[in-house]
Amino acid sequence: MGHPPLEFSDCYLDSPDFRERLKCYELELERTNKFIKDVIKDGNALISAMRNYSSAVQKFSQTLQSFQFDFIGDTLTDDEINIAESFKEFAELLNEVENERMMMVHNASDLLIKPLENFRKEQIGFTKERKKKFEKDGERFYSLLDRHLHLSSKKKESQLQEADLQVDKERHNFFESSLDYVYQIQEVQESKKFNIVEPVLAFLHSLFISNSLTVELTQDFLPYKQQLQLSLQNTRNHFSSTREEMEELKKRMKEAPQTCKLPGQPTIEGYLYTQEKWALGISWVKYYCQYEKETKTLTMTPTEQKPGAKQGPLDLTLKYCVRRKTESIDKRFCFDIETNERPGTITLQALSEANRRLWMEAMDGKEPIYHSPITKQEEMELNDIGFKFVRKCINVIETKGIKTEGLYRTVGSNIQVQKLLNAFFDPKCPGDVDFHYSDWDIKTITSSLKFYLRNLSEPVMTYRLHKELVSAAKSDNLDYRLGAIHSLVYKLPEKNREMLELIIRHLVNVCEHSKDNLMTPSNMGVIFGPTLMRAQEDTVAAMMNIKFQNIVVEILIEHFVKIYSGPPEESATPPVPPPRVTARRHKPITISKRLLRERTVFYTSSVDESEGDSDSFSKVRPLGEKPTIVRPPVRPPDPPCRAATPQKPEPKPDIVVSNAGGISSSVVASRTRFFETASRKTGSSQGRLPGDES
Repeated sequence: MGHPPLEFSDCYLDSPDFRERLKCYELELERTNKFIKDVIKDGNALISAMRNYSSAVQKFSQTLQSFQFDFIGDTLTDDEINIAESFKEFAELLNEVENERMMMVHNASDLLIKPLENFRKEQIGFTKERKKKFEKDGERFYSLLDRHLHLSSKKKESQLQEADLQVDKERHNFFESSLDYVYQIQEVQESKKFNIVEPVLAFLHSLFISNSLTVELTQDFLPYKQQLQLSLQNTRNHFSSTREEMEELKKRMKEAPQTCKLPGQPTIEGYLYTQEKWALGISWVKYYCQYEKETKTLTMTPTEQKPGAKQGPLDLTLKYCVRRKTESIDKRFCFDIETNERPGTITLQALSEANRRLWMEAMDGKEPIYHSPITKQEEMELNDIGFKFVRKCINVIETKGIKTEGLYRTVGSNIQVQKLLNAFFDPKCPGDVDFHYSDWDIKTITSSLKFYLRNLSEPVMTYRLHKELVSAAKSDNLDYRLGAIHSLVYKLPEKNREMLELIIRHLVNVCEHSKDNLMTPSNMGVIFGPTLMRAQEDTVAAMMNIKFQNIVVEILIEHFVKIYSGPPEESATPPVPPPRVTARRHKPITISKRLLRERTVFYTSSVDESEGDSDSFSKVRPLGEKPTIVRPPVRPPDPPCRAATPQKPEPKPDIVVSNAGGISSSVVASRTRFFETASRKTGSSQGRLPGDES
């Protein structure tokens, strides 16, 4: 079951619905924490209790089987499907391993227990500390706010100003704690996909590869392990690019929270106090209010239920709004409204003077509102000089640096990038820069190209088609994915389509040299997904779709020849087809449903040995029958490495990633080693990749 993303803007509203959604994340975090504890406990039992080995494996497999990943968003990528199903696959495999009497490896504790314990203590523990700070700051802020709102306006101005400053300080602390906590809890939810699965995967690999009696099972496991490693690395790369975007959004939200209103939400919402008259006097009741300017509808939801009465939201239609004169009431920040449903005037109290101005502006009140203008930096355009710049960059890269390891992932100096862009786009002599005979290195040129594409006033693949492209990438039908993206490419404006073809053709050339530069279509998708596509709204939900933007670019690279051979037969996006009759080519990887091979070397049937002789080695063991070990096999080979493997033809970009069996083991190992090394260089335990600025 998926959880809706927590928007940073909700931290400033702190609505009851936001608190409920946050509680769901907290329950899931606690469930994950308990799950990790169970895995650690069961793993220790498996390592230490050799005489109870069989029962420990069974318990461990049951623990894995019982856990189901929850995720943020509404759709999983192919790699995430592989990861989400991996625990079930592990559980099935462990049951088979138990039948084969596998031995526990000596370094299982380092592979399994320590990484999970570190994740639980450092990440989940840190999140719990953030929660405590969030709750403590929230309690302090609302307590102070309640006291502050009861201050009389007759008090001295200096006292009121001091109280205002104190409330503003506590409000700032609370909102900052809320932003940090929401960011941290979503980061842990996303990073657990690989931080929990990878130790289990490493543990299983060590378990199988170290047992000299299970060579066949080890050989069956290797392709699954390699494909799952690619899925984990792809997911880690998607996570890194998504996290960078979320950090930028969080920073912008801190600087100007009111400018980040989500589309489709009320014009304004927040807490207000309402003056209510009773027989024994006047009381102020707290409501969570939402106002829609177009329909002039004010929805008031009570936050405190009266004993014996069930109160629901109240919808009112606004007639007018006017500021309450200060001398007319013994409260601050008040304004009056009149509605069609209630006779008379309703007096409302905002949380501050600025908050009252926002409410009155939304309700067309008489109070004048002043906004500080939002300045926007000058943006680059998709024009002739831009095309010239892109072509020059591509020409230099393909001539001098296409075999550079980590091409486009390694970042150039910001100073050099700005120097190159300023020189090339100088209005006095635009384009007058010689890329070949100057000191510009490949890192500077690749970073400049990404910077130009990222800072266009509208992305290459346009805001208008963004949702349709992401929706196509989310389809689990591969034929529909390709057909829809093919159709949408030809709906782009002519200049955009020309620029996209120029870039994708270049990326295909880069991927054809992946044996040297280690850049596959999946890696290029991670880099150029956020560069060629952007959502118009900066929201957490949009950030969660970055992985599908990456898939769109990956499909464009893998199917470049078909897509750019000409437009589809129909200009409209094809309808969603019926379920495929044939098996899905990219179906989730699995080892539990593989065909059993004939066991011709290690086992014989349990009949009398006098009947077996040499023919017994060729018999197939019936299902469910316990094997009898005849002799130990040879030690399984070490994992493949790049240097020791003879050179083999590299598969074309069209078919990479689709089939684990079609990828050279040495290439898989070298790619994995490259990205792991790149991850460590940043010093981050969260998997940030150097140069993954896009």
